Amino acid sequence: MSLILGLESSCDETAAALVASDRTILSHRLAGQESAHAPYGGVVPEIAARAHVEALTPLIEAALADAGKSLDDVDAIAATAGPGLIGGVMVGLVTAKALALATNKPLVAVNHLEGHALSPRLADPDLAFPYLLLLVSGGHCQLLFVEGVGRYRRLATTIDDAAGEAFDKTAKLLGLGFPGGPAVERAALMGDPAAVPLPRPLLGTAEPHFSFAGLKSAVLRARDAGLHRPEDIAASFQQAVVDCLVDRTRRALGQAHGATALVVAGGVAANKAVRAALESLAYAHDLPFAAPPLWLCTDNGAMIAWAGAERFAAGLIDPLDVPARARWPLDPSAEKARGAGVKA
Repeated sequence: MSLILGLESSCDETAAALVASDRTILSHRLAGQESAHAPYGGVVPEIAARAHVEALTPLIEAALADAGKSLDDVDAIAATAGPGLIGGVMVGLVTAKALALATNKPLVAVNHLEGHALSPRLADPDLAFPYLLLLVSGGHCQLLFVEGVGRYRRLATTIDDAAGEAFDKTAKLLGLGFPGGPAVERAALMGDPAAVPLPRPLLGTAEPHFSFAGLKSAVLRARDAGLHRPEDIAASFQQAVVDCLVDRTRRALGQAHGATALVVAGGVAANKAVRAALESLAYAHDLPFAAPPLWLCTDNGAMIAWAGAERFAAGLIDPLDVPARARWPLDPSAEKARGAGVKA
């Protein structure tokens, strides 16, 4: 059994965790930055990077102490190497490199998206490859056929904005607070999802790609019209996102032959309306449904440690000159989606 130290610093969460290859989470420490970014209604990269510098070393020390372990007990050190805000990614990766060099331990450079993609396997030992994954977060919205560790076939992506980004922008437009996803979900509970006629971009199209930029613009117009309560706009927006995610995932199921399960992961997977709709879709197609527990959906060190454990077991370790990357696709061979901008 191996023990992996995992570090995460790709956006506005600083995290360190110790996870064993038998799926035991020995410790997990996380420092959020909500108060630092709240005045701006979104994450400021420079502020985030400085906060990672201040928080990471104490978190590593605390995670080791919680587990009653030292660096000598660790078999490998894993860290997010991208994609993400490059300043934050560099903080975590450089720290991991320094620890690996000082202790002569292997380094595992983890793709943040792979951390999300494999996180359901940390929570569910029965989840076997291959599975269809909806990876939906603040920076990404993709449908991936997960064939194994390091083996991902992208079936669809967003041609403009991610669903999580749309949640954050909607929260900012409606003055609901930060972080935006949970704020919109709370407001939606008090609203009518049929009150505001909002578009469902790309609904019914043959290719299972996503688009949310037009939906954000429709929310802005609905707000400025002054005819609806913020709670009704939030509920209608959330329902539009759910409808798009379900429709696009249903389309992708036709391309995911042999899938053992329908899986959702990423920050937006913590949204209960999204989870419930996708679970119903899975059951309608006679597929098991899998999703990480809510705390594993958002950025965390345990998922990076687990991805590190899976890669370490497969012999996938990295040299100390491995680069930090702002962009790092899981499927580099995937064709660019028609009409997609630089983010897709």
